[in-house]
Amino acid sequence: MNGINFVLEDNGIATLTVDRPQVHNALDWKAMATFDEVVEAASQSSAIRALIVTGSGKSFVSGGDLKDLANYPKRRDGLRLATLMGKALEKLKALPVPTIAAINGPARGGGAEIAVACDQRVMAETADIGFVHARLGITTAWGGARYLLYIVGYPRALELLTTGQVLDADEAHALGLVDHVAPDGTAMERAREIALQMAQHPTEAVQAAKRLLRYAMERPLIAKHEERRIFASLWDSEFRRQAVARFLNRSK
Repeated sequence: MNGINFVLEDNGIATLTVDRPQVHNALDWKAMATFDEVVEAASQSSAIRALIVTGSGKSFVSGGDLKDLANYPKRRDGLRLATLMGKALEKLKALPVPTIAAINGPARGGGAEIAVACDQRVMAETADIGFVHARLGITTAWGGARYLLYIVGYPRALELLTTGQVLDADEAHALGLVDHVAPDGTAMERAREIALQMAQHPTEAVQAAKRLLRYAMERPLIAKHEERRIFASLWDSEFRRQAVARFLNRSK
């Protein structure tokens, strides 16, 4: 699939893998287009309960494939690049199910942007992450600046974007940029454990939790009203009634 693999398990755990290890999982035009198509298909699926994004081999994603993109130096090419993956990551961010980046190796440039577009990040202890765009005289193009801002706040986001600093796993964890650090070679395994824990609960409740948090961040004025409305809907559900009945009868 043009360097993008997608697998959906029977338990609802889906995995999107960037599979171009010969170029450290850098994305060329075809891979970017396929990435967008796969995320769009995932947004239409009712079978997915959680999505993990990772890379094959020893890298997560190293951003755009500069060898391929060197042939497209014009302003219109930059706009095309920013729009294609920018829209893809907007779709990834808007997925109703939890998304987890399993950072198995270096995440650089656009790869760091993909990581922060996910809801959570699990990072191998030998991996690193860096918004290295400034080293090339550019900035983020795929939404990474605003996603990073949500996670670490303005001062640290500005520092990371303007210095191009590459953080190891412990540094990224200390900043809150990654949520879990896993032993080398187990980032995917740890991400899958978290996804399975999320997937064991009713889909409606899990998706509601994500939706409420998004409202609180992006539309705070209506967040409390949405919380009450969503809670009332979930309260009047057969699953909730059965769960309460089991609780009340647990000693019998």
